[in-house]
Amino acid sequence: SNQFNETCPIKLNLNHVLTSWTESTIVRDVKIVKVPLEERSYQIVIGPSLLKAVGRKCKQLKLGQSCAVITDDRVEPLYAKPAIDSLKASGFNVTLITIPAGEKSKNLRLVQNCYDQLAQARLERNSFVLALGGGVVGDLAGFVAATYLRGVDFVQVPTTLLSQVDSSVGGKVGVNLKAGKNLVGAFYQPRLVLCDLDTLQTLPPREFKAGLAEVIKYGIIDDARLFKKLESEMERILKQDPKALGSIIAKCCQIKAKVVGADEKESGLRATLNYGHTIGHAIEAITRYGTFLHGEAISIGQIAAGVLSHALCQFPEKDMERIRALFEKAKLPTSLRFTATQREKLMKAMQLDKKVSDGKVKFVLASRIGSVSPGHVVPNDMIHAVLEQIGLESSES
Repeated sequence: SNQFNETCPIKLNLNHVLTSWTESTIVRDVKIVKVPLEERSYQIVIGPSLLKAVGRKCKQLKLGQSCAVITDDRVEPLYAKPAIDSLKASGFNVTLITIPAGEKSKNLRLVQNCYDQLAQARLERNSFVLALGGGVVGDLAGFVAATYLRGVDFVQVPTTLLSQVDSSVGGKVGVNLKAGKNLVGAFYQPRLVLCDLDTLQTLPPREFKAGLAEVIKYGIIDDARLFKKLESEMERILKQDPKALGSIIAKCCQIKAKVVGADEKESGLRATLNYGHTIGHAIEAITRYGTFLHGEAISIGQIAAGVLSHALCQFPEKDMERIRALFEKAKLPTSLRFTATQREKLMKAMQLDKKVSDGKVKFVLASRIGSVSPGHVVPNDMIHAVLEQIGLESSES
């Protein structure tokens, strides 16, 4: 790929660009990160045994008396009862809405179903929606909250690693279309994010590892020290060591909070959070959201972004190999082989990505670990070359 080497036109280090850092407070085993959005600021509370406090926290926010808890059929038998018991103990009237688990549930048909149940329960403008589950539940429930009665309050209680470090923070909500991921949505901030670390103990190993893809991303885009810590502590993290995990989740939330606080609606800086997602989202779309978990797809996408970064931004080859090694240590996929037909579908799916502008696919690329820049237009022939290099090239002649 050296034939593509050019000087990277933009180099961005988030640690130097941002002048305001989010507040982070530690109280016993609980960590609190503030998302700074003026009158829409809110807290991310991270710690063990927090489900039993959800009612009290919602009451402190002076939310309306009635609420709907939206969850899925995997999370409901595990955590719906303690969450609802806590809400009822604080005086809230609760309606439970359960959707099928999985990415395929992020669709407008299920949004309509939720609207109908909210109307039947007579939720009003001062009511609120509480998302209890992973990223799919949070995205769908947030979109429902953003649009029902032109917007009701919204609380996130994420129960997966991926949702705790990424999708529950920042206010991006929405659903998928057949054409692509998250093509219908809104920016709608929650009033509170409550991350109960105990919920990760029931997470299937595959889903826990998929969440690590977003964790690794934060090290690549913003914090070389975090990346190095992940390299040295990955075995402890895979064993869900509470001390290591709580600290890393809080650090990821800090990084995302400061980016969102500086660029809430993705006019520039926030686009850096999409590192690895251009190809990753396309992989999810062409496999109909049923073959790969989100983290697995963006793991492959981040490997591809690393190769492109080496080609276009003089990203060191040794760092590219460090990234590959860390994903492998986290037991995440780093390559994939598609047929020629699938590869063409992948290219078309990228054209439908939200980051496409004037018909041009744009990538977030890295100049070094801890420093990335958005908006790189990459020619199709270079994308094909990179797909071949990372093992995505056709198995057909």
